[in-house]
Amino acid sequence: MSTQEQAPASSFDAIKWILSIVALAAAVYANHYLVDDSVLIRAGVIIALVAAGLGIGFTTAKGKAGLAFAKESRIEARKVVWPNRQETVQTTLIIIVAVAIVSLLLYFIDMAIVAIINFLTLRG
Repeated sequence: MSTQEQAPASSFDAIKWILSIVALAAAVYANHYLVDDSVLIRAGVIIALVAAGLGIGFTTAKGKAGLAFAKESRIEARKVVWPNRQETVQTTLIIIVAVAIVSLLLYFIDMAIVAIINFLTLRG
């Protein structure tokens, strides 16, 4: 995690957020309005509007902080030591065996409880 201080919000951030939301709403409207047009045209317009909305949103202080967080998260994910195939298979088999044992145990407990309830209720 970074210990950098966040940049103060610009006075234009509210306007940028409004423009970003308008661009994303226009993409939703274009998806509905261009339903009879070519899929290529419709997809191009929607992609352009979404890209514009996200681009405007990423120029705000919170957008820049979000991008920085995403970059730092990607760096941290690269540091993870992932298990190899053999470890993955062994762990999966252990989990399958454990689930089978617990399910059988719960089944026998349930059957015992049903037998006890039947004995108590049918006796009288």
